Amino acid sequence: MNSPKKAKTALISVFYKDGLEPIVKKLDALGVTIYSTGGTETFIKKLGINVIPVEGLTSYPSILGGRVKTLHPKVFGGILSRRDNKNDLSQLKEYKIPEIDIVIVDLYPFEKTVASSASEQEIIEKIDIGGISLIRAAAKNFKDVICISSMNQYDAFLTLMNDSNGETTIEQRKNFAAKAFAVSSHYDSAIFNYLNTDTLAFRESFDTVSTLRYGENPHQKGYFFGDMEALFDKLHGKELSYNNLLDVDAAVNLISEFKNNTPTFAILKHNNACGLAQRDTLKQAYVDALAGDPTSAFGGVLISNKEIDVETATEIHKLFCEVVIAPSYHKEALEILKGKKNRIILIQKNIELPKTQYRTALNGVLFQEKDNITDNANVISTSTLKEPSSTELEDLFFASKICKHTKSNTIVLVKNKQLIASGTGQTSRVDALNQSITKAKHFNFDLNGAVMASDAFFPFPDCVEIADKAGINAVIQPGGSIKDQLSIDYCNEHKMSMIFTGTRHFKH
Repeated sequence: MNSPKKAKTALISVFYKDGLEPIVKKLDALGVTIYSTGGTETFIKKLGINVIPVEGLTSYPSILGGRVKTLHPKVFGGILSRRDNKNDLSQLKEYKIPEIDIVIVDLYPFEKTVASSASEQEIIEKIDIGGISLIRAAAKNFKDVICISSMNQYDAFLTLMNDSNGETTIEQRKNFAAKAFAVSSHYDSAIFNYLNTDTLAFRESFDTVSTLRYGENPHQKGYFFGDMEALFDKLHGKELSYNNLLDVDAAVNLISEFKNNTPTFAILKHNNACGLAQRDTLKQAYVDALAGDPTSAFGGVLISNKEIDVETATEIHKLFCEVVIAPSYHKEALEILKGKKNRIILIQKNIELPKTQYRTALNGVLFQEKDNITDNANVISTSTLKEPSSTELEDLFFASKICKHTKSNTIVLVKNKQLIASGTGQTSRVDALNQSITKAKHFNFDLNGAVMASDAFFPFPDCVEIADKAGINAVIQPGGSIKDQLSIDYCNEHKMSMIFTGTRHFKH
């Protein structure tokens, strides 16, 4: 029962014909009877290979503008019939239905059509009906039928045919069936996500997968599901690791806040910025970003909002770093950075980032909109008698952007558009503030004239008091505590300015 089966018939109906020719020729050489329809039938005929039109099998032409071609009992009976079931075989004989042993399908390119900004009618016409039905039928009956459900499987199938002289085992057919249902479920998810406007259901699917060296730790397996090439061109270096990818994700989201600004450079470690500066030249932006925490920068991820020039690359090359990301590189700068063989060098493409995010939690998935609010002059209110100066206001917004992308609880300290310290991932806001002050002093920063950003409100006035005594005189925070007035009163008494944004920026 489980002995290899030799295929005698095949049904081929594909959208893309690339790579199909050697398969058709191999099947013909093996004496396999080929059924086909439409453009695929024409393609096979032009190869000089005999092909039976599906219309000749069903006695029905393609109708409704091609919407109905293969949806017929003489097609699906031949696919779904159980070869060890006497009743099925009797009905095949009664209705003159041939057994179909191989089904090769490549679906209408629905996702590519959506991405092309085609009209809704064009997109709807690219929802494959006959093809998806053929795939499901053939995959269900893997006991007797092998299903090739995508052009991406052509090479594997051709190798199988060459190696086995047209025979397949049940294990091989089951393996292709699993791939077939992966194709069909991905296809249906894409259609759902295109059409859906108000149904609360989670459907995400990725066909592209990369096997990582390991997960977060060497004893954990790790994979990346997604199309990395859509976002980056990789120019050099080793493969990205699981932890690299988390840092790269954090870096890309952070630098998006400064996309159209003057030269800005950020250095990240464990998903948090340990250095960030904005200057007239990229080289100076990098140098000042590195000065924010040269210790943590070791082995970090570097990202720029401008092309990396020779001067900047020369400075970067002095540092051991895992990844460098930029929109482009000067030719000589690229050669300098390639001087370290394992250094990963990426060009970030100009594409829109996802507007939602999700992650596993317990036995389910947490899903939310991204924090897409960036604090600006249109949403703030000054809560104190003293207004921040224009320079302080620029620094406050600068600090708030960094704060938004730093693990909570966090406090961010900025001076002259340079991150001079941050307290990250602390269980109390006071701890985060003390950590940032200690760190700033450790790297010899003068906190007089610095500003402070908090991701959430202050429940007590202790933070503004600690900040004041350290020399900080301007604060940005969401506000919203029932005890806001205590912090406001302290700021007024000590001539500090404080602005409320009304938006909390927790990040866990």
